[in-house]
Amino acid sequence: MDVLSAIKKRREITKFRPDPIPGEAMNTLLQSLYLAPSGNNLPSREFIVIQNKETLAALAETTPYMKWLQQASAGIAIISNPKISKYWLQDASIAGGYLWLTAASLGLGAAWGAVYHSEDEAESKKREDYARKHLKIPGDYCVVAILGLGYPAHEPPAKEMIPMEQVLHHETF
Repeated sequence: MDVLSAIKKRREITKFRPDPIPGEAMNTLLQSLYLAPSGNNLPSREFIVIQNKETLAALAETTPYMKWLQQASAGIAIISNPKISKYWLQDASIAGGYLWLTAASLGLGAAWGAVYHSEDEAESKKREDYARKHLKIPGDYCVVAILGLGYPAHEPPAKEMIPMEQVLHHETF
């Protein structure tokens, strides 16, 4: 599948079938994370692969909006170290986007569980500390997101988008 087709196919999947993700598909997903660009090629982002069902169920409680994670076949925690690069959040987000598109290209579904909360420091600390405890993440890393992965039990229709002309500008605003 070409990149644009994966972009068009991508949906947030929050209902997963119980089928495991085959090893070759998982390796492809992990390659997409590893190969994602980062600012100045600095390794500010790292990844934790989670396939243990008990751990996924525990992490589903990180926020009230991640209950779907307990149904996922796997999860990927995207963590980042702000001391390594000032672009840590962008680096982690780009890697997550690459992972999501790769999942779509493989017929897998993904959902983004936002852990880091840029507008609410107390909420972010609560969420990140919860994930840190379960995944033994050092305190100098930010927990950006946990993506759930698996085969979709249901594929929602594409969301209606505003016309491209309203958001795309040429040369100037």
